[in-house]
Amino acid sequence: MTSSHPESITPEPTDATLAGRSCPLAYRYGPAAIARATERQASTLYVVGGVYGNMPALDALEALVAAEPGPVTVCFNGDFNWFNVREADLREVNRRVLMHDAVAGNVERELCTPLDDAGCGCAYPDAVDAGVVERSNRIHARVKAAMHHHPDVLAQLSGLPMVARYRVGGVAVGVVHGDAQSLAGWGFDHAALRGPTQDAWLTDMFTQANVGVFACTHTCVPVLKQHPHGLVINNGAAGMPNFKGRREGLVTRISTTPSPHPVLYGASCASQDALWVQALALPYDAARWEADFLAQWPPGSDAHVSYHARITGELAFDVSDAVV
Repeated sequence: MTSSHPESITPEPTDATLAGRSCPLAYRYGPAAIARATERQASTLYVVGGVYGNMPALDALEALVAAEPGPVTVCFNGDFNWFNVREADLREVNRRVLMHDAVAGNVERELCTPLDDAGCGCAYPDAVDAGVVERSNRIHARVKAAMHHHPDVLAQLSGLPMVARYRVGGVAVGVVHGDAQSLAGWGFDHAALRGPTQDAWLTDMFTQANVGVFACTHTCVPVLKQHPHGLVINNGAAGMPNFKGRREGLVTRISTTPSPHPVLYGASCASQDALWVQALALPYDAARWEADFLAQWPPGSDAHVSYHARITGELAFDVSDAVV
């Protein structure tokens, strides 16, 4: 998770000693694990990352799904917990998410570990301010303390996989939280995907994972990258604003048919069977969400310092910046 200025993030953390910056070995799976994962069929797939405990966002998601003309498979790809520390919110968010397919994010994985060596488990790059990292670790510690009283929810979270594989039409889709190598990897970050050396790495990842699309989240920064071997789409955050002047979340829709909802940007896999990969706005009740957030994280709290500006829409990132 990032703070309110995601455009400054760059990949490749080097400090493996500070909690919140290290990437636990258990997070590393590699693209071969995506190739081996059991493949599920879907005609329309919604990939929803970074809900962060936002229940109005779940309401908005259910409305989008209900308005689809055909069946929809929903996969939550991690970090659906974060700001939801009230008991009722904690249980309700997890109940509603775990009715669907889900893979773990670093938040969920670290909730299930007995130690706190990795802090929030985000593996923040060096470019992220130390204060952001320290506050994230304390936020996670509070969520973890609240979750300790709900062993039944923890048992469900502990069973979540780190990757999922779907076939939408004739195209294989790899759903991850971070990148093709690690649950907390930053290789699919907006800054990384603009890098001059990334194309060769992407070729290897698409080939080894045997997919035509990667759908991810983790870095909180939306991006759509078209590559000769496929597409990478990062939905940023479903539960927080992503773009300047827009107080709404973002979800990924992958389907054999174009979206019945307004599309912010997207692409189709022209070289394969017809497939639409699109970013949809998630227009949740922003006023209600801000009130829910403030009730749990008032001014001066760690989450308020790191996230309130973003929750109220103070971002410099434009929709046009997402496509690289």
